[in-house]
Amino acid sequence: MGTVRRSVALTGAVVSLGLVLTACSSSPTPATTPSASATTPASVPQINAADFTSDFALMKQLTGLAAQGKGMIGVLLPDTTTSTRYVQYDAPYLKKAFEAAGLSSSQFKIDNANGSASTMQTQAEADINAGASVLLVDPLDAGSGAAIEAKAEAAGVKVIDYDRLVTGGPADRYYVSFDNVEVGKLIGKGEVQCLTDWKVAKPNILIMDGDPTDNNAKLFAQGYNGVLQPYFDNKTYVKVGEPAGTWTPSVAATTFEQQYTAHPNINAVVTPNDDNANAVIAVLKKDNIPAKTFPTTGQDASLPGLQNILTGYQCGTVYKPIYLEAQAAAALALYLRAGQTPPTTLVNSTTTDSVINKPIKSVYTTPVWVTSANMAATVVKDGAVTVAQLCAGNVASACAAAGIK
Repeated sequence: MGTVRRSVALTGAVVSLGLVLTACSSSPTPATTPSASATTPASVPQINAADFTSDFALMKQLTGLAAQGKGMIGVLLPDTTTSTRYVQYDAPYLKKAFEAAGLSSSQFKIDNANGSASTMQTQAEADINAGASVLLVDPLDAGSGAAIEAKAEAAGVKVIDYDRLVTGGPADRYYVSFDNVEVGKLIGKGEVQCLTDWKVAKPNILIMDGDPTDNNAKLFAQGYNGVLQPYFDNKTYVKVGEPAGTWTPSVAATTFEQQYTAHPNINAVVTPNDDNANAVIAVLKKDNIPAKTFPTTGQDASLPGLQNILTGYQCGTVYKPIYLEAQAAAALALYLRAGQTPPTTLVNSTTTDSVINKPIKSVYTTPVWVTSANMAATVVKDGAVTVAQLCAGNVASACAAAGIK
């Protein structure tokens, strides 16, 4: 931002409106240096959403921004069961991002609602009463999330939807996630490639969705159904069914068993995350279905998902480097906490809230489809999983074959 500069010259006499004023000096005064009263506003860093790295180096550029801000940042995570990521990745990565930017433990707070919307409501109220200036909300459902956000905004607290869009939330909030339609497309393309690679004749596909109350699940389905529909239309594949969705693995297992009993011709499943895929794979193993014959898909790059890929029971997983999402959310929160407008290089997209029919300012980070071929160069290289964890027990030989060591 520019600095105002002023140059003043005083002459020996100034004639104005016919009045002669005596100059302060008998000789002209030279031009002055910039006025001491003209100040430069505090610098606002212009970071780019594409520049976050696994070493959290970019967050260190935000220490000045963190020092400008006031109030606590509250983070509300949904549970520990629908996806193991919230405990394994999100919470520690968010903590690391805030600390890298210079926040102390008293300046941010990360809670998990353990599957209870009322618990999240209580946690949100506690944060607001404790002086939170920003809330990151990853809701259990859109309705309870919107209620939390409405109360936060009424108290003057800035709101960020984290990972899941809170449909029906305030129009001026922000959203941080991956491009979830693209996530779904990667799942669909992965299924198509796997059907070829595993030589599945006459694919009869069961499509298993995530929980219909989760807007992300709708976006994932939009992506993979868009990829697969032309194959269903031209009769290359048969769509056996698309039962009610869930994020609860035990429910997914029951649903799959029921569908498989009713339709024993099923020979492939689109599963929307690794935990649901693992539930399906447990049924397949119980039924003695051999490896690399019955494709399943996933996302989250969880340890069980990666091991299922290596052992030939899952085609691949969408790796959403959560350290990218966590840093993007933490950075955005720091701008809002400091009362600054985030740069367009960070807030790089919009997402339509179908309930209020308005575009929500969004930060998108980039997902990656991971198979045994690129696992070493992605999740292992990033440290999302250790070789010792990944290659334990009967997975050791598969790791060796994939060049993971």
